Amino acid sequence: MSIETELAEAIVGALCRAQASQSLPQISPELTGIDEIPLERPKNRDHGDFASSIALALAKKMGIKPQDVATALADQLKSHPLISKIEIAGPGFINFTLNSASHGEIISEILIQGKKFGEVKDLLGKKINLEFISANPTGPIHLGHTRWAAVGDALARTLIAAGAEVTREFYINDRGVQMDLFGQSLRASAIGIARPENGYQGGYIDDLAQVIVSEHPDYCQLPEEESLIAFREAGYKLQLKEQQEVIKNFRTVIDLWFSERELHKGESVLDETLQELEKQGHVYELDGALWLRTTTFGDDKDRVLRKSSGEYTYFASDTAYYLNKRGRGFEIAIYMLGADHHGYVGRLKATAACAGDDPQYNIEILIGQLVKIIENGEEVKLSKRAGTIVTLEDLVEKVGVDAARYTLIRYPVETPMILDVDLLKKHTNENPVYYVQYAHARICAVLRNAADFGIEFGPNNFDPTLLSDERERELIGALSQFPTVIADAASLRSPHRIARYIEELAGIYHRFYSECRVLPMGDESATLLHSSRATLSDATRQVIFNALDLLGVSAPERM
Repeated sequence: MSIETELAEAIVGALCRAQASQSLPQISPELTGIDEIPLERPKNRDHGDFASSIALALAKKMGIKPQDVATALADQLKSHPLISKIEIAGPGFINFTLNSASHGEIISEILIQGKKFGEVKDLLGKKINLEFISANPTGPIHLGHTRWAAVGDALARTLIAAGAEVTREFYINDRGVQMDLFGQSLRASAIGIARPENGYQGGYIDDLAQVIVSEHPDYCQLPEEESLIAFREAGYKLQLKEQQEVIKNFRTVIDLWFSERELHKGESVLDETLQELEKQGHVYELDGALWLRTTTFGDDKDRVLRKSSGEYTYFASDTAYYLNKRGRGFEIAIYMLGADHHGYVGRLKATAACAGDDPQYNIEILIGQLVKIIENGEEVKLSKRAGTIVTLEDLVEKVGVDAARYTLIRYPVETPMILDVDLLKKHTNENPVYYVQYAHARICAVLRNAADFGIEFGPNNFDPTLLSDERERELIGALSQFPTVIADAASLRSPHRIARYIEELAGIYHRFYSECRVLPMGDESATLLHSSRATLSDATRQVIFNALDLLGVSAPERM
């Protein structure tokens, strides 16, 4: 439990006691949830460790002055073991200063829990399917997929840290026209004829064709239709294997690679989908085709499930896939889609409603905006291998996995972003990933030096009463917020909040280190104060490590 949660629970308890004693009037509906307690860190540390505007919110409901509410709550909280001082400020703000023992508990908790510190139980029991890459196995993973490979993986790690059970899923678009064009392009390269005008033109097609011919020279002599299928299937296996290796090397975990073809085997899955939707009463026939009445639930038009020819539509596959996820026991299905998929939001939400689900709960659609790469002041648009697209491998080759992942994650996905290659190569504080990794490496160096001085540190060598400097209090306060940051990032589906938190924490540590000497000077003997500051440094190192790990970014001990 975080300090904020503990303080919020204390305020709720104080409210209940004040109402029971009639020092505050009852209100309906009653305020009972800790989530309703506003708490923030004051910018001016003289105003305490936390401030709350709860008295102002309650005063409106109770019909009394905010100062009276604040006074009644303060009376109930003044003996709470967590709090050393309460002040009422302005129109009714309550400022809380925590006692030294609570600071000691925070640091001990971090060091005892280690890699587990920060984990919360907000999503405990929630089973979530997270689909964050959907691609054709017809070419390399491109830059649009790369953003989701980083953000989706970080979101999955964050949801798991918040207590959820998460399955990370890659939807393989392995059927349809694009697959056929892929096979035609490979065969054309292999036998030396022009590729289809709307086929695949990248140099990687030649590479794949050469591998296929070296392993299966007979494919070139097969009848054209058989040859096309043979090249398509061989290319599919090779390209999918490469995608899987590239994704793995990017430290992105995929629990299930789901083939679209699975939905069309014997048409059974799609037939079952129709039957399920028909039970809900939203399927109708018109002009020989079967339609889903999605307009009932806000879609701009009804959608065709099965054409008059008997052929199922892509929309039918999308519908079957959603029901497949729900049938596998997932309570929430999260889709992470590209910027060109805005039109899918309404239809997917309506599909969930047609299936009898709550479209505001059981399904979520996140839309990610485009990424541009700038190098030497110009946008990079071409790949050496793919020809017309920038690939994940291109990006990693330029800046490395850590810089690529961190930078892609640190911006909200709903905003377009520009990735500056030249900046990410700099070993300066201008480079955000360098800045946070350097903070971790710097602390590791400090702790190595502390050990050389014979300074012992850890929970048993920590006296919080010695840490009265403003920078020490600021650092402890920032460390205590980590569980709340994880909870917020998970509930808002925003892992970029973790990146921004690490940057702030790194800055706070650097200020602490500059103003509070951790190591003895000259012939000065090591004291418990040095041990306590080294212990505080170690706790900071652990939190930075944990936060970087949630982003899939390494925490180097030396730089």
